[in-house]
Amino acid sequence: MDAGQRESILVVEDERKIADIVRAYLEREGYSVRIAPTGSEALTLLRERFELVVLDLMLPDMQGEDICRVIRENSDLPVIMLTAKSGEEDRIRGLGIGADDYVVKPFSPRELVARVKALLRRTGKSRKKTYSINGGNLRVDVSSREVFVKGEKVVLTPTEFKILMAFVENSGRIFSRDQLATIAQGFDFEGYDRTIDAHVKNLRHKIESDSKSPEFIRTVYGIGYRFNGTMDED
Repeated sequence: MDAGQRESILVVEDERKIADIVRAYLEREGYSVRIAPTGSEALTLLRERFELVVLDLMLPDMQGEDICRVIRENSDLPVIMLTAKSGEEDRIRGLGIGADDYVVKPFSPRELVARVKALLRRTGKSRKKTYSINGGNLRVDVSSREVFVKGEKVVLTPTEFKILMAFVENSGRIFSRDQLATIAQGFDFEGYDRTIDAHVKNLRHKIESDSKSPEFIRTVYGIGYRFNGTMDED
């Protein structure tokens, strides 16, 4: 991003009071904020460039999950879901369709801003390096955040990419679910073990030829996961 250009955030929220509070706190931190009170308006605005979306699940014209699916079909744009649904299954479902974080109403605006900053920090990092693994079966371009499986580009969410990078840069190391939770979110919270399993399942579906007999991400029962790929020589 050019110096002086503000990171742009789309807030999809139909409750005006909540939308105004979120806008005020984000703008105070220097972000440019657009508000979409409906799903249809959000889909129209998403033709523009944004660095992150704060997405309410309960909208007057469509479900936020459907908007998240549309986003994931086209990009790895970071998504924080904002919702009154607080159950663990709801969190797992939201993360399973591609959200990167989940904030439950009522929430602290300061906490939301902190999560926005943390997610943008993770997704904004770029290192000029390309990894080629298992004879080029898997290739990761870190600077462009692009992943290719047998030459075909696959789209990962920011959280999936973060987990994959941890695996790729530490091939052979066993990661516990708690460690992956910290890597993925920058902090841990109760119940995140199962959401890590959901992220790994989605990642396997995208990069493995057979997710039931994985070539890259192996389960270490009772502990966590290990990356079994072999780096190709330069």
